[in-house]
Parts: sequence; C-alpha cells; structure tokens
Amino acid sequence: MRVLITGGTGFVGSHLCDELLKDGHEVTLLARNDNKKQNVMQNLDKIRLEYVDVTNFAQLEKSIEDNNPEVIFHLAGETSHKKSFDNPLYDVEVNSKSTLCILEKIRKVNPKCRFILGSTFIVIGRPTQLPVTEESPCNPTTIYGINRLSSEHFSKIYHNVYGLDTVSFRITNSFGPREQSETAIKNALNFLIHQAYKGEEVTIYNKGQFFRDVIYISDVVSALKTIMHKGQSGNLYWISSYKKTWFYEIGTWLEELTGAKIKYIDPPQYTEKVDVGNFLVDNTKLCSLGWKVDIPVRNGIEKTIQFFKNQK
Repeated sequence: MRVLITGGTGFVGSHLCDELLKDGHEVTLLARNDNKKQNVMQNLDKIRLEYVDVTNFAQLEKSIEDNNPEVIFHLAGETSHKKSFDNPLYDVEVNSKSTLCILEKIRKVNPKCRFILGSTFIVIGRPTQLPVTEESPCNPTTIYGINRLSSEHFSKIYHNVYGLDTVSFRITNSFGPREQSETAIKNALNFLIHQAYKGEEVTIYNKGQFFRDVIYISDVVSALKTIMHKGQSGNLYWISSYKKTWFYEIGTWLEELTGAKIKYIDPPQYTEKVDVGNFLVDNTKLCSLGWKVDIPVRNGIEKTIQFFKNQK
C-alpha cells in the first residue's frame, strides 16, 4: 500500500517507516526540516522524503494530492505541553488545524484513504479512575492536551458525517532509540536513561512514588501496524502496557545498569499544576485485535542504553 506519514523522521514515525518497508509498502515521509534526517538515513534510497510543514496547509494539501496515499498516519505535531503554553496559537495550528486540513483534503480528493491519527494520554488530564479506558472522561490540563483531543473529535465527526475511514490511537509513556534525550520537557524517561548512561546524576520527583504506564517503541509500532490492518473505522484505541511502572523502580534499574546516582527532589510548581499523576491504561480493546506487549520496561531500558553506546 501507499502510506504517507507526517512527522515521518521523528521518533515513532521513523520506527514505523522501518517496519512498513519490511512489509513491502510504499512509504512517503513528511518532515518539517532535516533536523531528524539521521533517523531515516538507512532508508533514504527506499522512501520518498518531502519537507512539508503541516502548518503550511497549501503545501500539505498538495502533498496529499500528489502522493494519493491509501493510508495516512498523522504523527506530526508539537508534543511539549510547556511549549503549548509558550505559544498557544501555534499549538492550535500544528496539533489541531493540521488534522482538520488533512481530513478536508481526504474528503474532497481521496475519500477511501484510511486516516490514522496519533494522540496522547495527556488528553485525559488527571484520571478520575484507574485503569483508564477508551470511555474514560477527558479533562486536559494543558493546551497541548485540548488540541490533541479536538483532533480526535474532528476524526470521529468526519467518520460519522462523511463516512471517512478514520481511526485514532493514544499512546501512554513511550520510549526507546531515536527519541530525543537532551531535555526532560518532551520525554522524561528517555532523558533519565540518557543522563544515567552519561554517568550524570539522575533526578526523580517525589521519591519516585508515582507510576506510569510505560511502553517500548517496538511494541508501539507493532500496535500501529495492527491498527492499520485491523482497527475498526471510527474507533479509538489505547496503546499501553497495562502495567504500573513505578519511578523508584526506574531509578533502581538505572543504578543497576549504569551505576548512576539517583537523587530524589521535589517537583517544580508548574509540574504540580499540569501533571496527570498516577496513570494506568487498560489495553484490552487493542489486544482483542490480536496484539500483545512483547518487551518488558527494564529490557527496553537496556536496549535504549545499548543504542546510546552504539551511537557513541
């Protein structure tokens, strides 16, 4: 199939590209710039790479029309909740309007295209009950969260009103090779792993007495392939491990694997205002399609550390 991936050189997009090529699909990647080109260097002779900013709607529409994809994975966006407060109007453009632009273009020129929207656990806000499911209420605490949630609703509406083949997914805390690791703002776990690998002091909030639902990148990609082939149109699926990973456990594993020193500190006031707290997601709906988690979190941390070693 002809598959187009926005945010195609990013963390999830580049890994998804690897696997789709193995399966024989024709892949086009859209990227805002060449900052993450190294993530797909191994595939440059097998893919079509276009530099398209998804907030340039005319350019985005032209790319969809020219490539005529059978499947679109919309993974592009600004994933930092802090940056969504720094520049809220841009966050609307990149995380909400871009989805609407793609849906409108599909509706007009390519109504049989399957549209798969990438969303996030941040849309839930602070959960009222655990585990979270596809039916859990959403009350986002950030501008980023509300814009991702609006995109989910756009996708559902275009399915209901126009009969488009749309599917949405939400990922919990994912990590692994190629994710950025220079700042804790966008992916705290990868940042902690990288700090430990470098032998630097690793800081964790609240004595590590909080848990998240953490999942390794290869399990995310296998879930995306399952959703692409078996996901029911108009539906939402959670991609999660359905396991509690306590951050004091992560601290212990990092000490054992790298010898790093862990320091427990109090969180900044900003974090307390927007943090979702403990998080656990029931992945039964996705598992009913034949998918399952393969990589335990500690094994994923080991694989990520090895990636850093290989990069050096």
